[in-house]
Amino acid sequence: MSATIAQVRSGGVGGFPRLLREWRLRRRLSQLDLALTSGVSQRHVSFLESGRANPSRAMVLQLSETLDVPLRERNAWLTAAGFAPVFQTRGLDDPQMAQVMGAVRMMLAAHEPFPAVALDRSWNVRMANAAFERLGALFGEDIWERVGGGPPNLMRLFFHPQGVRPFVTNWAAVGPLIWRRALREAEAVGGEEMKAVLDALTPLQDEHLLWSPADTALVPVMPFDLQVNGLSLSMFAVVATFGTAQDVTADELRIESLFPADAATDALFRAAAPGAADPSGVPA
Repeated sequence: MSATIAQVRSGGVGGFPRLLREWRLRRRLSQLDLALTSGVSQRHVSFLESGRANPSRAMVLQLSETLDVPLRERNAWLTAAGFAPVFQTRGLDDPQMAQVMGAVRMMLAAHEPFPAVALDRSWNVRMANAAFERLGALFGEDIWERVGGGPPNLMRLFFHPQGVRPFVTNWAAVGPLIWRRALREAEAVGGEEMKAVLDALTPLQDEHLLWSPADTALVPVMPFDLQVNGLSLSMFAVVATFGTAQDVTADELRIESLFPADAATDALFRAAAPGAADPSGVPA
């Protein structure tokens, strides 16, 4: 028998009270904190969490906005409270996504000759510039198959034993930072897909190393240093997201741009770009 709206609202099936409490605790807020931040009385917040009061559609959106709940999860809140989802999940090829994808392509292209990639919330690669493809080719044309096949995934690329991990010379410093960043992101967005990726990779890791980073406090941004095919590369990442996304897909997209951390890496990437001149002045 399917659940009634009353059962859903009271917490019987993915209930709203449970979701509200889980996300409030995830954001490390008391009921009073949430009340003061959202402009809702503490008594009403308490009644909503206990199921003694049912939220209006506007209240669901108000509280989920206050708690910075991702759009995908806001749809789940609305469904749990007995309302229809309001945020669409458009494919990247949807005509209404044309402007968004145009902006993504522009950002990726503008970052040449340095690598940049568009990722979803599970760190699946959705789009990449030519420099990223050239960087990946350094590790072999079969690199994505070696790390498990399926959709190219940046976490598998880093943390699978057949990925780039053996080429990272400062892994003891950078590995734990990337791993914990992924854990924080999965927790922050309620990302079950990302948690599944992490669960699959966890048995392949040195658990002690992941939770015991080398001293990294002396640098402003931790680069990751690579030694591959006789080349030494040092890079750091900058992440950009859409600030006013109203579509689930756009909300979950982010651009990860890699920058050279030293002059030698800068020169290597510039020299590898199509049309670049070699030291003799002859274009590559």
